Amino acid sequence: MSLTLAEKQAVVAEVSEVARTAHSAVAAEYRGLKVGQMTELRTKARESGVYLRVVKNTLAKRALQGTDFECLNSALGGPLLLAFSQQDPGAAARMFKDFLKSKDNQLLVIRTLAFNGQTLPAAEMDRLASMPTREEALSTLMACMRAPLDKFARTVNEVPGKLVRTLAAIREQKEQQAA
Repeated sequence: MSLTLAEKQAVVAEVSEVARTAHSAVAAEYRGLKVGQMTELRTKARESGVYLRVVKNTLAKRALQGTDFECLNSALGGPLLLAFSQQDPGAAARMFKDFLKSKDNQLLVIRTLAFNGQTLPAAEMDRLASMPTREEALSTLMACMRAPLDKFARTVNEVPGKLVRTLAAIREQKEQQAA
């Protein structure tokens, strides 16, 4: 069933708005997947904060104009599924990587990735999927910020500790001399 002009404009506006705020995108060919597999993929997308949409290629090209994902236009061809990472850059790649672990889901083919306005080959999916989540990045940053303070506190604490050990050694030495 074909879309009316108003419906096409709504799809273009929706995808364009999502693309403007997304961190990364993955384009995958879904030819041969069954309805149950697509439903499973959509469920995983909702759980991981990924916007997943099947969009006609001409509408997708219009929606991606003026966004960081305009670089995907050359890869748009055939039945494609577009996934945009909303919360962290690696979410969409991680979701597809988990989905492809099952032997039943091998019909899904990753075509291309986009990150920071650059197109990446499908072979880079593991690298994009291994990017830390926001919480992981913040905890790493906080550990890096805290490390110098911890070392400073240990260094400052070492001065009185060394004094106490020196005094204890002198006391033991005097006790041995007195005995």
